[in-house]
Amino acid sequence: MARKRVLRGKMPALYENKMTSSGENLLTAIVPLMKLLSLTVIGLVLAHPKAQMIPRATFRLLSKLVFALFFPCLIFTELGQSITLQNIALWWFIPVNVLFSTVIGCFLGVAVVLICRPPPQFNRFTVIMTAFGNTGNLPLAIVGSVCHTKHSPFGPHCHSRGVAYVSFAQWVAVILVYTLVYHMMEPPMQYYEIVEEGTEIEEHPISDVSRPLLVEAEWPGIEEKETEHSKTPFVARIFNSIPSISQTTFPDLDLAEGNSSSPRSIRCLAEPRVVRRIRIVAEQTPVQHVLQPPTLASLLAIIIGMVPQLKAFFFGYDAPLSFITDSLEILAGAMVPSVMLILGGMLAEGPKESTLGLRTTIGITVARLLVLPLCGIGVVALADKLHLLVQGDAMYRFVLLLQYTTPSAILLGAIASLRGYAVKEASALLFWQHVFALFSLSLYIVIYFKLLTYI
Repeated sequence: MARKRVLRGKMPALYENKMTSSGENLLTAIVPLMKLLSLTVIGLVLAHPKAQMIPRATFRLLSKLVFALFFPCLIFTELGQSITLQNIALWWFIPVNVLFSTVIGCFLGVAVVLICRPPPQFNRFTVIMTAFGNTGNLPLAIVGSVCHTKHSPFGPHCHSRGVAYVSFAQWVAVILVYTLVYHMMEPPMQYYEIVEEGTEIEEHPISDVSRPLLVEAEWPGIEEKETEHSKTPFVARIFNSIPSISQTTFPDLDLAEGNSSSPRSIRCLAEPRVVRRIRIVAEQTPVQHVLQPPTLASLLAIIIGMVPQLKAFFFGYDAPLSFITDSLEILAGAMVPSVMLILGGMLAEGPKESTLGLRTTIGITVARLLVLPLCGIGVVALADKLHLLVQGDAMYRFVLLLQYTTPSAILLGAIASLRGYAVKEASALLFWQHVFALFSLSLYIVIYFKLLTYI
């Protein structure tokens, strides 16, 4: 069942130009999205509050299975077969493209802030939601649906190559979310109520039943990851030198100029104040969450793929452990339908009340779903002209373009819940983005299929 697939630097011209007529372009682009829409509608009907055919707890369990089993199995089986040392050198632009899309998205987010003028406490939120898109589940679902046809426009091994390309970018996106996004999503200092030490704050815990499915759709068990600083403006308080934090919570962060009676040599050798602050912020960054099942599956697949002796044990007709990879491949087949059912369950909950404002919501949606893809077309076309891309591989270019086209990452809703910042706004915005993404994805996939015959 498992076959050894070796990717070449230059793909045959066979699948560079298979889309000959505009009618075929339209049909080839729309049908895969209609498949995904059908799965999403099924999930929506099953989870709709009026029908309640399947309880919310079932969708939570399904999201945990996707996160811990189906998604890692898909990454390992497809990326492990495709990756080699040569391909790592050829695919270097894929993770770099994630950085490009994020940087361009940040600039667009700043433009949305300047034009739409959201409430001041949501300025950072606006930039984040514009900049960080879904680089994992949704692109994998689109690739799987596009390749699920006899006459795939991307030629042989369409699914294997597409999944490998998407998976290869995962580690960059994950690192950005658990470092940069985590700190950018902290509650703004000026809107955070500081209470005196020893004052008890009455908390109202949110039960698993009332917690939105959005919160755990891409990060199950998030409530267990909360720390004492998760819902505080930690970075702002450290760099603003608030005494209650710097001296009680962190005794080693002494922001005073130092005791005048201390020997001069000791004061000279002391760690600089800015360095100390950066070190403490780094220590409170949840980098340990980067090593989650999908990321571990990517790392394991890359390690095995780069060592031919190890790869021969897992992949190939006569591989001694091929029965394991075949079993994982069977499990991986459940990933795409499960993801779309979960998305339907999330949409069934409807949008939450939001104080972000209609103008800002429209601004973020337009910037993310309509303007950013145009920038992506320019970046990919320029990279192709500079010969930075794999020659003759349409799927490679399609995945690069998808990184600019997807709505904001659902994981941002989980981060918002973890930090206690703009939770309702994130839920509402993600709902409307995914609704309108149906139309924007249809439009741009048609455009991409047409462009792939030229770039």
